Amino acid sequence: MSIHLKNFIPMQKIYNLYDVKSEENFPFKPDDYSEFKYGNKQISKKFGYALAEGFINTHKNDLLKKDIVVLPSPYSFIPTATFSMTIYFIYKLNYWLKKQNKKTSEIVKIHRDITYKEDYGNLSAKRRLELIGNDKFHIDKLVIKDKLLLFLDDIKISGSHQFVIERMIKDYKIDNDRFFIYFAALKNSTIHPKIENFFNNAKIKSIYDLDKIIEIGNFKFNTRVVKFILSQKTNEFEKFIGNKKPNFKENLYHLAIGNGYHKMDVYKQNLNYIERLLFDKNDSVNEFKSGLSN
Repeated sequence: MSIHLKNFIPMQKIYNLYDVKSEENFPFKPDDYSEFKYGNKQISKKFGYALAEGFINTHKNDLLKKDIVVLPSPYSFIPTATFSMTIYFIYKLNYWLKKQNKKTSEIVKIHRDITYKEDYGNLSAKRRLELIGNDKFHIDKLVIKDKLLLFLDDIKISGSHQFVIERMIKDYKIDNDRFFIYFAALKNSTIHPKIENFFNNAKIKSIYDLDKIIEIGNFKFNTRVVKFILSQKTNEFEKFIGNKKPNFKENLYHLAIGNGYHKMDVYKQNLNYIERLLFDKNDSVNEFKSGLSN
């Protein structure tokens, strides 16, 4: 029996581990979510493992049919917090696939050209779509050919992120079976989307709160962290960065310019300050410079 490809409709399903239905009672700890968004690797691991376990238990039959590609939320040069969670999701998924004698999954990047600097979590659904709608997403269609696609993100609030991914799917004429997978999703339309801002900042309200995560040693840079540090007032920023080791300063600086933040006025002054520290005064980084020239 022949199959007419023009009539083929790919499977698309949505899975989220937790539903947010109330502004008072939450299925996860907002403080944990906040630390996750600000680079706490231990909580990324906790979230990634829990998400994978819930997803596998719910959709194991779908996972056995095709080779799998996992796609974390799009980024330019600096990964998002979701990327860290995705790595642990893949660890748990691949362990399960191995036990089923199936090929383990692979990770594929969706490249993102970012056009805005606003704090997305505090915006209305309309404004979110206006902003993210200007971003351009790119993917290597050949790498994902004939594979099951798992698009991962941390929380679904207004659906604008999924909308832009679906637009990319349409533009690239991608006909793969796919899942959109979220750690949590807002399921009450009466709750304003700015609840995401509450989750993001429930625990991390100042640069000193972030410093506690960094000092413990479970820290990983992501886009939110880099922007948060660079957006501090000059005196607070200089005090903060003055206590950091050269390696921290180097990573912050090179991640920032890799994402083009040196072109944004809101970050320029603090970035220039790091540059002076690194390349004018810091001997260890002068060694880094000489190493590049050798």
